[in-house]
Amino acid sequence: MNRKILQLALPNIITNITVPLLGMVDTAIVGHLSEQHIGAIAIGTQIFNLIYWNFGFLRMGTSGFTAQAYGSRRFDEAVRVFIRAISIAIAIALVLVALQYPLAMISKAIFNGSDDVISMALIYFYIRIWAAPATLGLYAIKGWFIGMQNSKLPMWIAIFINVINIICSLFFVIGLKMDIKGVALGTVIAQYSGLLVGLFFIYFRYGKLFRRYNSIHFLKETLHWRQMKLFFKVNGDIFLRTVCLAAVFTFITSESGRISDNILAVDTLLMQFFTLFSYIMDGFAYAGESLVGRYIGARNRKSLVSAVRHILLWGLALTILFTIAYALCGEQILRIFSDKPEIIETSRPYLFWVLIVPVCGFAAFLFDGIFVGATASRTMRNTMFIATAVFFILFFGLMALLNNNSNFNNPQSHEFLWNNILWLSFMVYLAARGISLAIMLRKSVYSSCSPS
Repeated sequence: MNRKILQLALPNIITNITVPLLGMVDTAIVGHLSEQHIGAIAIGTQIFNLIYWNFGFLRMGTSGFTAQAYGSRRFDEAVRVFIRAISIAIAIALVLVALQYPLAMISKAIFNGSDDVISMALIYFYIRIWAAPATLGLYAIKGWFIGMQNSKLPMWIAIFINVINIICSLFFVIGLKMDIKGVALGTVIAQYSGLLVGLFFIYFRYGKLFRRYNSIHFLKETLHWRQMKLFFKVNGDIFLRTVCLAAVFTFITSESGRISDNILAVDTLLMQFFTLFSYIMDGFAYAGESLVGRYIGARNRKSLVSAVRHILLWGLALTILFTIAYALCGEQILRIFSDKPEIIETSRPYLFWVLIVPVCGFAAFLFDGIFVGATASRTMRNTMFIATAVFFILFFGLMALLNNNSNFNNPQSHEFLWNNILWLSFMVYLAARGISLAIMLRKSVYSSCSPS
């Protein structure tokens, strides 16, 4: 079982190490310009997180359905899942491009920051929004590959995307002096390049499978409402779950900007520790999606239980390693993203939070993959509702308590306590997700697979 997990997880880990580079490289490039640039990239990136996370079902739902079709050897259904996912992805992307101006105005109203920061963030947004068809199309492609037990192709696509992103961003920003416009343009070019490579892999690796089911009748049957109903039902739950996820992260960015541009820059850099851990941990979560879906499709309960246990053990081991690494090298990692002394100095009092991130977050990441593979979307939605409510109740409750005991209206004089409340609420939110999913594991995952 360990070999199967690692064969799926290691390519996914490599993939996920490169995925955050789209944001981390942008942050590192502008991190040497000014704190306003860092804040602008943080807000610009969070705008797209707010948009794209809501359509994460295009990857998660696709991988779960595809893995179950693969496990039951129903390859015609696997093809249907891809057609449905890519069709919905393109339709959504075109709507986003058409609505870019109202989306920008809504984003401007949501996020806090100085006029210069918001202005640069919107410049970034208006360029990067044109990558929406490529970005959402890649969601569907990646989810389908994972469901087909193929983690290597998404790895090569992600590596290619990020190499192109790094080259283009450096060329546009440093070579052509395009500032934040160059960062956005580099991302757009990288995303479309990745989409073309993904379609290339599908054609040459799975072309025979798709040609087997290329009739007009098959296509009409695939996109018929009766056939789409279950796809939308599961993905509707994942959509609502992701709305909550985006709401929490959007609030964190907005609240950081409300405190000060300096705290916004600091929290943006500290979040890179969370991003790095989450994407590596998600490598094992994606392995969970593949294996759990496969074993449920094959009705193999023994292998299902074994896969879940081994994945959780790997997650625990990684949690210990990351906690030690962050404790020993936290400031050195921070300096990769910025060489500004004032930002490094302001970050030091908050570095202890990055030590808590792995402990509070590992179970949430892994159970997400396990529940996606089981297409247990309703449970994912409900537990996310609970965790999100805990986050906001704790944050506003502590803020109200402090307001009752002091004049807490001046962010400059109270930013240390303010920001610590924000981070404490975030840690409790992560823990609540993991605990609630663990409680529901037997009922929502194991019960869906009868013993073989």
